[in-house]
Amino acid sequence: MSHPTPSADEIEELLLSCRYGDLEDVRAFVEKFGAAAAAEARDDRGSNVLHMCAANGHEDVLSYLLPLMPPSLLTTPNTSLSLPVHWAALNRHLPILAILVSDTRIDGAHLIALPNGSGKSSLTVAEEEGWDEGASWLADKIELALAVGEGETAEGVEEEDVGEEPAEGEKMDVDVQK
Repeated sequence: MSHPTPSADEIEELLLSCRYGDLEDVRAFVEKFGAAAAAEARDDRGSNVLHMCAANGHEDVLSYLLPLMPPSLLTTPNTSLSLPVHWAALNRHLPILAILVSDTRIDGAHLIALPNGSGKSSLTVAEEEGWDEGASWLADKIELALAVGEGETAEGVEEEDVGEEPAEGEKMDVDVQK
């Protein structure tokens, strides 16, 4: 099915709808212009629809859009070289991190480890923000992926295999290997 091409104003409205969590308007855009047009939408800083949802914590919009978007959009940086996962970590949106990292089309541990323009992974961003819950969750995801990568099954990894939580104010060291 052929879709019309959205105008610059319609693209801006889509991005604002993602930013403010207006699922109805996002759905209407996708129905009218198609998912490809949504995937190509960028603001003046290069942020895409996933950046907007992740930065602002809109689980419903992200859950709707993510399966419609190419997996490469998860690793497409904006002009400051940040990914949606960095914005979710910066703004302390754990449910958003879970949605992004759990997308089965990508390697979640690899996504967590990807650096932004400052060379920081989303785990480092969470740590530097003092967001212990998010940093611990991200580190657990990396540790689980490493354990599974060493031949264990996810079901076979016990809680103690993932590691201890750091003491209050302590940084967590994580070795990410490719």
